[in-house]
Amino acid sequence: MIECRQTERGLWILRLNRPEKANALTPDMLEALIDTVERAAEARALILTGAGKVFSGGADLAAAKAGLATSPLWETLSARLAALPALKIAALNGTVAGGANGMVLACDLRIAVPTARVFYPVMQLGYMPQPSDVRRMRALVGPSRTKLVLAAAQKLSATEAYDFGLIDRIVAPEDLMTVAEELAEAALNAPPDLARAILRSCAEGSDLE
Repeated sequence: MIECRQTERGLWILRLNRPEKANALTPDMLEALIDTVERAAEARALILTGAGKVFSGGADLAAAKAGLATSPLWETLSARLAALPALKIAALNGTVAGGANGMVLACDLRIAVPTARVFYPVMQLGYMPQPSDVRRMRALVGPSRTKLVLAAAQKLSATEAYDFGLIDRIVAPEDLMTVAEELAEAALNAPPDLARAILRSCAEGSDLE
């Protein structure tokens, strides 16, 4: 349910492929994502996307009831992604919900189709968001808008998320992967040490590391 494709130039493309369940994440899928990101240590750029019309509905409902909603796997995944010294691009083919926001926030760039929505309904579901998710969202959009999502449980449209700075570009569905790959081009073409140094300099002193 996690597809991985690599190119000779060092581009890794990870795709959540469980569209019949809105790409809802199970423990096995999270572990597979963690393992794949760890194996991508030499990647020059990484694109994270999903199959179908939803990027991810968050935790699989049955798995969430069994404890996945508060599992340390979410923090492990976002930490591994954030630490990966490659340009990481979240190409949101649709809505991102709940804990799936963590991997998206851990990326360097976020692009989305116009129909995408962003929401993180922890207040209604009765559990805390992952600590790094709050920190990264706050760094991107500020404390008030973070409260709008987490405390007021508001769903953001793609346009609102773009206006807030949570999404960097809105892209037509048919162009999503083309644009994502175009954004990766500079990192793929640059000397690896230079590309990594520039990414480090962009993150220094921020809450996005």
